[in-house]
Amino acid sequence: MAKHSFEFKKKIVTEYLEGNGGTPYLSNKYGLGSNTQLRKWISAYHEYGDEGLMRSRKNQTYSFEFKLHVVELYLSSEVSFQELTLSQGINNPALPAKWVNDFRIAGPDALRPKKKGRKKSLDSNNKKKQVQSVPDIPPVDTSAEHVKQLEDELLKLRIENAYLKELRRLRLEEEALQKKQRESSTASEEISN
Repeated sequence: MAKHSFEFKKKIVTEYLEGNGGTPYLSNKYGLGSNTQLRKWISAYHEYGDEGLMRSRKNQTYSFEFKLHVVELYLSSEVSFQELTLSQGINNPALPAKWVNDFRIAGPDALRPKKKGRKKSLDSNNKKKQVQSVPDIPPVDTSAEHVKQLEDELLKLRIENAYLKELRRLRLEEEALQKKQRESSTASEEISN
């Protein structure tokens, strides 16, 4: 994917806003391939102004709660990833798509931050020495962790339930539409006979 300068993007978006051509014409004129990229730039410009056209060089990190909120929004509404990224101030439309996919595969835990770097590897002698040197460690209270796991599972099930309800509604609408089409085609055949 070609990287374009702020000035280049601004020039094309300005031409579009001044009415010097539509997105297909300007995309073809400047060799963008398809007009999808230009439409994204125009949306970003409308939403954020000049800042929407600038390439972000910072590596933004998002909290677990924010990712979960974005996934909930996507699954519970009929919003595209592009609209979602603009409304939530995310500069990369592929991120929410990845979050939703990860959530569907592994649940909310897939959205939690992960430790970076290599795992420590200890040889068996060091493990024995550490275990022997620490006498009777009291058990860790896991009730708070258990409650958090249950809350996460409940949230996942609520989102999944909303998703399945929406899927069922769409399926029923589609079946009703197909039934109408079959009835109208049957009626038109009876009329022609």
